[in-house]
Amino acid sequence: MEVSMILRIAAIGILVSVVCQVLKQSGREEYVYLVSLSGLVLALFWILPYIASLFDTIMELFSL
Repeated sequence: MEVSMILRIAAIGILVSVVCQVLKQSGREEYVYLVSLSGLVLALFWILPYIASLFDTIMELFSL
């Protein structure tokens, strides 16, 4: 995994946490869950090709 990917995931985590805190302070609890969920989905879409590559490598390793 590249360092830039790790930094992007860390940046989205920091951004989501800041936005969630701002929304909590303004009393928008229903949007906090949506922002958290969207940050998680975005990070998972970024990681998905690496997970697929990992499974391919494991399947090659064990000759499945």
